[in-house]
Parts: sequence; C-alpha cells; structure tokens
Amino acid sequence: MIPNHLSPIWTALAPALGNHLWQSTLFAIAAGLLTLILRKNHARARYWLWLAASVKFLIPLSLLVGLGSHLAWSRDSAGTNAGLYFAMEEISQPFTQPTMSVIPRATPSTIASSSLIQLLPALLEALWLCGFLVVVFVWYLRWRRVSIALRNAEPLREGREVEMLRRLERLGGRRKRIEFFLSPASLEPGIFGMGRPVLVWPKGISEHLGDAHLEAILAHEVWHVRRRDNLAAALHMLVEAVFWLHPLVWWLGARLIEERERACDEAVLESGSDRQIYAESILKICEFCVGSALACVSGVTGADLKNRIARIMTERVARQLDFSRKLLLSAAGLVAVAVPIAIGLLSATQTRAQSQAQSTATIVPKFEVASIKPSNGIPMAGFEIVGKPFTGIMWKADRLMATNFTLRGLIRVAYAVQDEQISGGSDWINSEGFDIDAKVGKSVVDEMQKLGRVHGVSGRTRMLQALLADRFKLSLHSETKEIPVFALVIAKNGLKLQEAKPGNTYPNGIKGPAGRPIGAGTLVEPERGKLVGQGVPVSDLVENLSQELGGRIIVDKTGLKGKYDFTLQVAPDESQSAIFTALQEQLGLKLETQKLPIEVLVIDHAEKPSEPQAQISSAPVLLFEEASIKLNKSPSPVPGRHLYGDRFNATSRTIVLIRAAYGSNGRILSGDLASVQALT
Repeated sequence: MIPNHLSPIWTALAPALGNHLWQSTLFAIAAGLLTLILRKNHARARYWLWLAASVKFLIPLSLLVGLGSHLAWSRDSAGTNAGLYFAMEEISQPFTQPTMSVIPRATPSTIASSSLIQLLPALLEALWLCGFLVVVFVWYLRWRRVSIALRNAEPLREGREVEMLRRLERLGGRRKRIEFFLSPASLEPGIFGMGRPVLVWPKGISEHLGDAHLEAILAHEVWHVRRRDNLAAALHMLVEAVFWLHPLVWWLGARLIEERERACDEAVLESGSDRQIYAESILKICEFCVGSALACVSGVTGADLKNRIARIMTERVARQLDFSRKLLLSAAGLVAVAVPIAIGLLSATQTRAQSQAQSTATIVPKFEVASIKPSNGIPMAGFEIVGKPFTGIMWKADRLMATNFTLRGLIRVAYAVQDEQISGGSDWINSEGFDIDAKVGKSVVDEMQKLGRVHGVSGRTRMLQALLADRFKLSLHSETKEIPVFALVIAKNGLKLQEAKPGNTYPNGIKGPAGRPIGAGTLVEPERGKLVGQGVPVSDLVENLSQELGGRIIVDKTGLKGKYDFTLQVAPDESQSAIFTALQEQLGLKLETQKLPIEVLVIDHAEKPSEPQAQISSAPVLLFEEASIKLNKSPSPVPGRHLYGDRFNATSRTIVLIRAAYGSNGRILSGDLASVQALT
C-alpha cells in the first residue's frame, strides 16, 4: 500500500539502494573474516582487503549482473539491436520492488497517513543532504588548513634532508622527484597531493633528528608515495561522504589508516632500519608536531601510537603469503566477480527463454476489419432496448461494436480508467461520437479463448489501444496528481444487494431488441433514471456511478467479490445528491469523499479518423504465387475457365475475364471495348 503514495523515482530507487547497502555490508564482513585469517601476514594484504570493501560501496553488484546479462544477449543475439541493459537488479533481495501497472487502481488510505508517507522521501533526502554537506564542509576546513601551510612553505633545494630523500627515491626505483617544502606550521611531516605529491616538512624539526632518525622518517614517507596511499584515502573519503549514515564506513576508515601505517612500518623495517631508532623517530615527531588533519595527507603518526610502537619493538617479521593463502585470496576475488556475472548470464538466459515461450502471447493482436464512422445520432443495429437508443459499447467473441461513443469514452474502456483520470486533448474528444464496428479474425479468437477469460479481456483492451493509436493517432503519457475521489463502502444500515444465483438465465429480466432475455452479466438502463443489474460485480456498478457523477473517480472499498442483482431508481430530474440517497437507501452502499494521489492519462495528440480510412480493411490481400498470361493465336480457340484447388486455368476473351473478376456485365463497362473484345 505504501509504495502507491511514493514518487516513481523513489519507488524504484529505494529497493535498489537497500539491496546495494546490504550487499556492501556483507562484502565488508567477508573481507573482515579474510583479514582474521591473514592476521599474521603482511599488513599490506589486509589493507587491500579493507580498501576493496570500501570501494565496493561505490560499485553496485548489479553492474556486474548487467554485464553478464549483456554478454549473454550479445553472444546469442549478434546483429540484433540489443543495448547494454543496466538495472538495479536485486540478487536474492530482502528488499523487493513492487510491480506497477501502467494505470493502477487507486488504493485508498487515510489522508493523514498519505500526506506523511508522501513527505517521507523528501525528509530522508534532506537529512542525507545535510549530513553530506556537513562532512564535506568539515573536510574542506581541514584541507584549507593544510593548503595554507603549503602556500606559506618554502621549497628546499639542498641540504641533508634533500640528499637523503633523493637517495631513497633512487633505491625505491622512483624516477619522478618528490618536491621538498619547509613549512612554518607545526604539522607533522606528510605527503600532500596525488598526481604530483610534495613532502611538507616542518621547519626546525631536522635539528632534533639524527641522520638515522631522519632517514627512517623519510623512508616512511617515500613508501606512502610508492603505495599511492593518498589516492586510496581520497576514495574512502568519498565513500564516507556519500554513505555517512552507515557506521561501517567510518569503522572501515579507521582500519584503513591502521593497516596503512602498519604496512609502511613493515616496509621501512624490512629495508634495514633499526627498530629502536625507528620507534624513537616516531616519538620525536609526536613531541614536536601536530598530527595530520586529513586522512588523504599521509604522515607518520597515524593509527594507535601506543600499540604501534609496541608492535615495532616486539613483533617478529610478518610472514609472506604462502600458496594456500594466495589460493584463498584468488578464489575469493574470483567469486566476488564471477558470481554476479554468472547470475546475469543465467538471468538473461531465463528471460530469453520466457520471452521466446511467450512470444505469441506478447504480440498485440489486431482487428481483422475495423470501420470507424462519425455517429449520426442513430444507434447501430443491436444498440436498442425497448426502442430507446443509447450510447454503448459491446464486446462479442469476434466483434467490437460501439455506437455514439466519444474518444474519451473509448480511452476509458481501453485503459480501464475513469473520466477524471483523463486530461488534455481538444474539445471534440469529449463531444463527438463515433460508430465502431471491428471484427476479430478467427485465429485471434481461438488464441484468446485458449488464454482464458482474464488474459482474453487483457488482449481485447490491447487491441482497442492499438486501434486508437492507429486510427485516431492517439498518444498519451501518465502523471500522478492528488485529486478528490469517492470511496464506495457498505453503509451502516447494512448491505441490501441480493447475491446472484449461479446459472440464473433471468427469463423474466431485461429483454433485448428481439424480445429475448439478455441474461446474466448485464447492467442496463431500460428507462431514464433506472439502473438494473443482473449478475454483475460491484466494479460494474462503480463504473456506471462514475459516469453518472460526471466522471468522478470511485474506489471500491466494499470488499465484495461476488455478483449481485439490484435495481437502482432515481428520479430523472433529481440532482446528484439524490444518487447518494438512493444508493444508501436502496442498495445499502455509501459514497465517502477522500483525496488521494492518482495516476492520470494526459492526451498528447489525437486526430479524427479521415474519411478515406474510415472503412479500410486490414485483411490480407490474396495473390497468385505464379501467373502466366499469353496471347492465344489459335484461329478458333475453345473458351473455358477451370478453378481447381490450387490452380486457375482459362482460355477466354479478356472482356469475359473482366466481367468474372468484377462481377459486372457488358452494359456497365466503358472505354475501348472493341480492342479488348478482340483479345483472347
């Protein structure tokens, strides 16, 4: 019920976003389990696992599912117009997206709850936007602080710091130099930037560091550049800004910084630095400087300092990944990528199989012959009851007949909507009536009978929609509007409808033009102000009441599912309020006013059927597969015509063939008859 009151965009986005969040959370949990298995291995392996869990928040699995679907279609449908299909497709989703019809029936609820539900998406969007802007603004202030420090810094071209940095660059195989800047600010040494990183070095700190300490700190910073830690940190900052409501992303950020610094520590120690000197270097930096304000500025003092120093001093060298752990990581990565693609392949194969199996049913059937004429006020044959003409439409197994029916009325029938759900268009759409006589081919009739009653009715409405688009050039679109509607409920004095008896033929009921009973399933107005129903559902009464009340939308809230007999009598000259009174007193039903968001059809374009097209038949023209015509030069030809099962032979004068083909005689033919009569 709730999705009916939400905007189409929110209805489509919310389930997809929910599925993306739980999939990313599950992916992060799996990455966490792998880090536990690798807890005795190098920190860089755990770092890349946490980074993959972070980046997963930016990459929906549905992209891989869509890729698999595209691969399946492109492989089996080469040369066809198959575009890449991207959809926020749910994979074993706990959040399911409701199926929406083109013009759904309005589902009523209280006005208060409807208004609150309508405001819910806007409130959630405003909350997210506020949090996003706060996170970005705080980071901007921190970045501005580092940027100001860099602008006030002076480039350092020579000195022992620069010489050590250049030597470490050569040892690390880095060709592009890292610029060295001395800053008067008390920020810790750190790498600033991603494309062209620079080292910001606090002025005066070198005086407190020996050569060994200085080399250890610079080696740490060079490793940050080699690992491109600033780029990874910037990606996670984007994740935190977009998904700031999810506590897991902040926890992931702490794990990334911890493993990042630990990985650099391991790299520095493995390169030959003394553990005690390296630990002293970090402590000296902490005594002299303030920690970096941004995660994307890689410094020295990140992570838990106490535990970090303890690990540097006591921990053994981390173990390399053995074959079993490499195999485990490879299998995990393969599963993470291959499973969504495989789901896309299987889904596309299943969808293709279903589409092929149902191709016949999905083809919109068409009328074999259709005649559309402007109504002259005289009803078509079959549309009179006791000599009284009326506007009506009638479906038969092989025929659609409508008399004095406006285009607005035809749209109402074709799309199962009420008058208030149709807007736009010219005045003639509501005022000019048409007579329609459309016949259905036998093959289409047989096919719809096989589909059953429900699908057969759907096929009829699609045929009428196609006819309106073809002959009236009708085009329209749907919009959601909040409009007042009536809700049909059972009155307090109880229901007075009589339930119809199964199999009742109503021999004494309403009779047709030939004097025979019309039977069950009939809702007619035999005389002005009187409505008689014989074995009809409440939905038929709702549609009739809507027309009587000027096309107002009426929502059935009675909950009645059966078929009923009733007679509703209202004085012809009474106002609409008399219908309300008669409905409650005679049928035990009541109309209540509500205001609900309803989907309406907006007419974009419509044309009157042109006269030359009014009676064009769409029946196929039969042609001979092969034909041979030769001039007979015999002095005394024997005339004759023979029609076999699959062949026609004739030896005859041309004038005789013309008469046979057009069913005419010589008296109504004109032109150069002399020359035609001479040909055989």
